Amino acid sequence: MTLYDALIGPFADYGFMRRALVACLALAIGSGPVGVFLMLRRMSLMGDAMSHAVLPGAAVGFLIAGLSPWGMGLGGLVAGLLVALAAGAVSRATRLREDASLAGFYLASLALGVLLVSTRGNGRDLLHLLFGTILAVNDASLFLVGGIASVSVVALAAIYRPLVLECCDPGFLRSVDGRGALWHSAFLGLVVLNLVAGFQALGTLMAVGLMMLPATAARFWARQVGPLIAVAMAVAFASGYLGLLASYHFRLPSGPAIVLAAAGFLAVSILFGRCGGLLHRFAAELSLARREPS
Repeated sequence: MTLYDALIGPFADYGFMRRALVACLALAIGSGPVGVFLMLRRMSLMGDAMSHAVLPGAAVGFLIAGLSPWGMGLGGLVAGLLVALAAGAVSRATRLREDASLAGFYLASLALGVLLVSTRGNGRDLLHLLFGTILAVNDASLFLVGGIASVSVVALAAIYRPLVLECCDPGFLRSVDGRGALWHSAFLGLVVLNLVAGFQALGTLMAVGLMMLPATAARFWARQVGPLIAVAMAVAFASGYLGLLASYHFRLPSGPAIVLAAAGFLAVSILFGRCGGLLHRFAAELSLARREPS
């Protein structure tokens, strides 16, 4: 097997591989920056919870319109927004923290989604909703994922400054701008929107993987927000590319292969990253020890 056959041939020869790669590129552009802000706002696990919250809406869309990406996407978007709003309302009306409230809602949403699909569908339908089928992405799904990525980039550009300020000093933002709740709600809407895009390709259980793992890996290579976003998008796309190649050559499930590729980048970053990686920290401590007088 030549290098061309190993790295380029699958995408040059098969249209479904090209569509899957384009979907990974769109997900990297849209989900990468959102994942960075989730990490900086210490909301990483909230992103995981929100990814499960879209399942009942997607299941209702599936029962009504079948495997239509627009039907399932609209249902997932409505369900995710309702869960986010309900969790925020409960946390404001009671002493329950928002993360605990969201955990309760997402567990109920996950169970409801599985129940809806199980009563009207079959095991294959349930697997499709939970794990996705990125190799079966069609033109309609590509338009949806690409449209969401475009909307996400424009929206993030519009609210970039208050998001960065809230990550650094939320108290100062509240003192100079009384719209902190508005920015928070807008950001949660972007999270749900990108999870709907990820759901189309990776399913509800894997959608958050391409959002959070590249962002976490980027933390070991950059410190400023701009470079963090660039590294996260690059890692997300590289994970999609390598995961698709592994899926093609070794007959692996495509979604888990992509997420495991992203996990591999995170493991390498933890070891070799120049911003807090283990080897870099060990070398710095060793150099400092040598400089200290005996």
